Order: sequence, then C-alpha cells, then structure tokens
Amino acid sequence: MGDMNTHFSVKIEPKGWDFEAQDSLSLLEVAQFADITLPSSCRNGTCRTCMCRLISGQVKYVIEWPGLSAEEKADGYILPCVAYPQSDVIIDVPGATRRRSPT
Repeated sequence: MGDMNTHFSVKIEPKGWDFEAQDSLSLLEVAQFADITLPSSCRNGTCRTCMCRLISGQVKYVIEWPGLSAEEKADGYILPCVAYPQSDVIIDVPGATRRRSPT
C-alpha cells in the first residue's frame, strides 16, 4: 500500500541544502527534521519572522489568510511555518542555519 503522504524535495538557497518533505508537515517542520533551522518565532503565520521568498514550486496554507500582504504574496513571499509543499520547492532563506551532527 505505501504511506499516504506525498513526498517532495525542498531546497534551501543560497545554502544549496536539500531534503525530502512530506505534504503533511509545514516547511518549517520538515526543515527541522533535516536539522535545518529556519528563522521563526510564533509558528502560527502572524509574526512574519519566517517570511521568505518561494523561488519555485507550490505551497498551500491551512489558515485562511497568513500574515502576508497581497503584494508580498504576488512577489512570491511565503510563511514556511504555515506553508505546506504541494510540489518540489526551492526557497530563499539566507538566515537558515544547520545543526552540526555530533562527530
């Protein structure tokens, strides 16, 4: 049968990091599972700390109107804390950091 989740790839630019994502988790959550920390604060789509540009791909929101203006949405900005991938995506997050794996 396989699992019910659809998997996509996510790439973080300008770092060049990529990882697999499930469509059942937000971009912020899947990045954390990949040991990548994206800037975030409130995690509910209102504070805008995590706002970044979607370079390519499609996302959907589970809340009706995340804290973005129509102009920001038109410019390709997304809020990864409430954005769920609907395709392979590339996002531009200069502030992303990666946890070092213990050696």
